Amino acid sequence: MTEAREHRIQVVAHRGASEDAPEHTLAAYMKAIEDGADALECDVRLTADGHLVCVHDRRVNRTSNGRGAVSALELSDLAALDFGSWRDSEESPDWRDPGFTSVLTLERLLELVVDAGRPVQLAIETKHPTRWAGQVEERLLQLLRRFGLDEPGRGTGPAPTPARATTPTHGPGTDVGGGPDAGPGADVGPGADVVTGSDEVTGPDGVMESDEVGQAESTVRIMSFSARSLHRISSAAPRLPTVYLMQFVSPLLRDGRLPAGARIAGPGIRIVRNHPGYVERLHRAGHRVHVWTVNEPEDVDLCVRLGVEAIITNRPRQVLSRLGRLP
Repeated sequence: MTEAREHRIQVVAHRGASEDAPEHTLAAYMKAIEDGADALECDVRLTADGHLVCVHDRRVNRTSNGRGAVSALELSDLAALDFGSWRDSEESPDWRDPGFTSVLTLERLLELVVDAGRPVQLAIETKHPTRWAGQVEERLLQLLRRFGLDEPGRGTGPAPTPARATTPTHGPGTDVGGGPDAGPGADVGPGADVVTGSDEVTGPDGVMESDEVGQAESTVRIMSFSARSLHRISSAAPRLPTVYLMQFVSPLLRDGRLPAGARIAGPGIRIVRNHPGYVERLHRAGHRVHVWTVNEPEDVDLCVRLGVEAIITNRPRQVLSRLGRLP
């Protein structure tokens, strides 16, 4: 691996440094920044009183000492829960401090990114289906506008080379090829959402630029298994990068096309292992490729050989070391 090629790959901390600290907690994200991650990844859900919080599962049962659906709980209910005790708190005294392991709002995570002291990007995954539907994207864009992060060029981290081609895309509202709405990572726990992908797919009638100039300079990008969610984002904020996550590849997308509204491909590592040629097809179609969840050294090496632009991992420090970017 050459140094030039290694440094083209962005290392993204999946739910923070989630192998070393409880996922989606302030402790996990602070550890990821300390470890040198180029970007952070989070899942967002809308509470009953309209706050965006960083929680992966539909219900809080797996990752807290409480029970119930995030969408049915208010922020004050979630704030009373412990999101760190399911991990061994003896590993770190910080985990016993509620300030580090209470529910994390997206607003607080954005503050952490802005105040990191160095360029750190943020990949935000919208979780669907949800009772709040399009309100998730609406609230998300409102919050990004407050921080001035709804447009590229407000802050950068190591970013991939923009794709140059244009490619046919499917029509809006097509949830094809996404698979289970598990987000990057295979261990979803009980109560995880599922995307059925039942919407009809239109033919490749239109052509959309897969990567606009300036996409690579955006501090924030939006990811989802739901093509409809990404279409909402791209319609309201067309310069904000969008990533279409895939657990399997629909026959309609095997030629490298992505649904309308998607600019970047987000295949799971199983797709990349089993169909390495798919990465080349995505690149040929003009799309960048962000792969999840890449934890094993041999998978890091595979991603390097295939020239992917971002690696999403629970182990940012180990991946950075594998890429030769740590002393």
